[in-house]
Amino acid sequence: MRATVIHGTHDIRVDDVPDPSIIKPTDAIVKITASCVCGSDLWSYRGITPVEEPKRIGHELVGVIEEVGSEVKTLKPGDFVIAPFATSDGTCVNCQHGMHTSCVNGSFFSAADKDGLIDGGQGEWARAPWADGTLVKVPEMPDADMIPSLLTLSDVMGTGHHAAIAAGVKPGDRVVVVGDGAVGLSAVLAASRLGAERIILMSRHADRQAIGKRFGATDIVEERGPDGIARIQELLGGPGADAALECVGTQESLEQAVGATRPGGRVGYVGLPHAVSQVPIFQMFLTNVSLSGGIAPVRSYLDELLKDVLDGTIEPGLVFDLQLPLGEVADAYAAMDERRSIKTLLWPGR
Repeated sequence: MRATVIHGTHDIRVDDVPDPSIIKPTDAIVKITASCVCGSDLWSYRGITPVEEPKRIGHELVGVIEEVGSEVKTLKPGDFVIAPFATSDGTCVNCQHGMHTSCVNGSFFSAADKDGLIDGGQGEWARAPWADGTLVKVPEMPDADMIPSLLTLSDVMGTGHHAAIAAGVKPGDRVVVVGDGAVGLSAVLAASRLGAERIILMSRHADRQAIGKRFGATDIVEERGPDGIARIQELLGGPGADAALECVGTQESLEQAVGATRPGGRVGYVGLPHAVSQVPIFQMFLTNVSLSGGIAPVRSYLDELLKDVLDGTIEPGLVFDLQLPLGEVADAYAAMDERRSIKTLLWPGR
């Protein structure tokens, strides 16, 4: 089959790789309908995370089950499923507490597990370990127009939602979102869905601002650092927001989120930390600002968010502003790396 393989910095190729097969009786084989490039994939693409040897990449996918192992009970061939980026058995103590990303038997698509490499998401097929715990069935075969929104539930929409949940966003809150990538825009949508009264998106890009406003952003702030904090305080007429959602993962974005939050407020962070050398703990101590978050256990949110996608309450698929066939995956990475695309969807069958 064809699949995306990263060979090194700025070196993304579609290679021929072995077809996946059932390794354990709890596995399923998924024919991938759509996948996408994630902002976290760019860390390897840019050489920030070294690539020692060619390897599969990609961790967001939806598709149709082709085969199941003998112990899979809740799924069957022909089911359309969403695959969260993390695999999980659904039964261990961490899964039972909603922390599927810390499953004692789990791993991540394109990462090594006990049985070898899990197939990456940017290909034609994938093996899904712990299928009953990992995969979420969509009740009916979706229309093509619905697939982008369903695909966001494998990662970015659930991750944006996790930022809002970690920050305790509730009806009437005033919220700042730091980051205008797909996760930040999803966080805007999540905050709006949870009833935030005012949502300030920190963004300098007109195309992203437009989607943010469509998702519920009431204000846009382009300034950064102390100027950005001052502008937020001016807009809110007070010391800051009730909650800040940090969706980038840098030292500057974390400090921006903490600085934009009022005393006693909350920061939810989901940006994959890179070059974060110090949490502004003394400032947080003086202001009683709390910090919560981490890698998003999207499986625990999937059922709830899926209902809202299916009934049209939310349309997170709008974050995909570029769609390409799998054979043009190198262009997909370049477009995101150069910020010509917010998020790029890949169609393996085209």
